[in-house]
Amino acid sequence: VAIVRLSGPHSQKAVEVLTKKCTPKERQAGVRTLFHPQSKVPIDKALVLYFKGPRSFTGEDMAEFHLHGGQAIIKSCLEAISTIDPHSFRVAERGEFSRRAFENNKMDLTEVEGLNDLINAETEFQRLQAFGQMSGRLGNLYESWRSQIIECLAHVEATIDFGEDAALDEQHLLQGITSKLKVIESEMKQHLNDKYRGQRLRDGLKIAIVGSPNAG
Repeated sequence: VAIVRLSGPHSQKAVEVLTKKCTPKERQAGVRTLFHPQSKVPIDKALVLYFKGPRSFTGEDMAEFHLHGGQAIIKSCLEAISTIDPHSFRVAERGEFSRRAFENNKMDLTEVEGLNDLINAETEFQRLQAFGQMSGRLGNLYESWRSQIIECLAHVEATIDFGEDAALDEQHLLQGITSKLKVIESEMKQHLNDKYRGQRLRDGLKIAIVGSPNAG
């Protein structure tokens, strides 16, 4: 099976032109025959899906054609799409779908890096680590630190602005801020003090084997 994926405002138009029918219901698969827009020759019987943005991988309107995996079918489908409107459709650049997902806030940078690691994973441990990162484990941790630091900053600003207010226990407030920042600092140090375990797991170990040649 080969999957041709489209992303952008003209995705729905491509579905309707190639199938000569209305777009299937959003996020529901439909079996449709694809036709070449100019010659009207059938290309393949495909499973067609449509995703309305922002509820899609890239956050844009998307369409997918699940084709039989023959090279001639794939080539014919891509050529047919390009004839709909040469100015509206082009081959995606490497990683462009992930880039668009990042730009549309569907993924953060750690999740994009996790996806790349998942694609390139060669071992089960690499896969597990990459999947956890792609699922937001690192992003959620960093967001938690960020939220707590912003909260501490808000309390400091409140102390500066309203420090003379008798109802504000400035000393107690500053002690709470200091305590929370120490906890965050400890968590960050612990996170960084893993001796690059994640990097070593992702990149693997380079081992030099030295000695006389053909020694066994």
